[in-house]
Amino acid sequence: MIDPTRLLSTAALLSLVAGSAQAETWRYAFEEAIDEVQGVFAQKFKEEVEANTDHTVELYPYGTLGESADIMEQAQSGILQFVDQSPGFTGSLIPEAQVFFVPYLLPQDTETLATFFENSTAINEMFPELYAEQGLELLTMFPEGEVAITTKEPFETPEELSNVKVRTMTNPLLVESYRAFGATPTPLPWGEVYGALQTDIIQGQENPMFFIESTKMYEVTDYVTMIGHNNFTTAVMANQQFYEGLSDEDRQAVEDAIDVAFDHIIEYQKGLHDASIEKIKEAKPSMTFTTLTDEQRQPFRDAAEEVEQQFLEMTGDGGQEILDQMKKDLEDAQGATSG
Repeated sequence: MIDPTRLLSTAALLSLVAGSAQAETWRYAFEEAIDEVQGVFAQKFKEEVEANTDHTVELYPYGTLGESADIMEQAQSGILQFVDQSPGFTGSLIPEAQVFFVPYLLPQDTETLATFFENSTAINEMFPELYAEQGLELLTMFPEGEVAITTKEPFETPEELSNVKVRTMTNPLLVESYRAFGATPTPLPWGEVYGALQTDIIQGQENPMFFIESTKMYEVTDYVTMIGHNNFTTAVMANQQFYEGLSDEDRQAVEDAIDVAFDHIIEYQKGLHDASIEKIKEAKPSMTFTTLTDEQRQPFRDAAEEVEQQFLEMTGDGGQEILDQMKKDLEDAQGATSG
């Protein structure tokens, strides 16, 4: 059944004529609030563009133009010029993007991560070709912080996650990850998560710590557990037709603004994880935080091997090439930062 409110929303959006390369105003939507990590990146991008071009940038935080699927459609159609969306939501369009959900692939060290995202051949040369096939110009990817799991009961082993319904994005590999971890993965739109936890439809969810704090997930869960399995990644894209129609000067201004915003967001996140924990403790002193030891993480690591194989089964030779290149890029980044 077609949702009439969706029709109204679509009609309203279609009244916004997609900007041409010469448009005075560029529209940029993202998946978080204006004061969260994606919003901070977007604000710096806007600041740089408006300081160095005649264009203005309108920012649309989460919920302004619908859910994640909605803003992706709007970016592909040209209603939006820019969009920031996690590869987790683009897995159906670009299966290889699910590589960012292979558990224990990405390190937690922020310096290594920044070096990796800046210099990775997979990210800067291979992924842009895949995004281009979907009418999107990949401008950058960046990390948003270690992913933690909030639950109503404590756990330290996959067995203790048995029958625990954990909300996931609608991403096949993330679903398989939580199944391998022993939980019952439950895909839900983000807007339904708080209520689902409140009513015990689900008993857990995962996100970076700043997002757990800002969305008050601690109000409807009691335990935060860090198993070290992932670091949340997001991608900033432009509508490809729009981007290719830009003048050389405007294109350079966009690229420069992306570079400045990238450096800004890496710096902004230093200490953000720990600061968010302190805010949660202040708001809810009874909240329990647990970081699993390397020994405790081993069963989850063992389960991750199965998930990596499932990724390769889903994506074939293309996925193998991406995964191999990312592993090489990560080795190079670790070597650069340790040296």
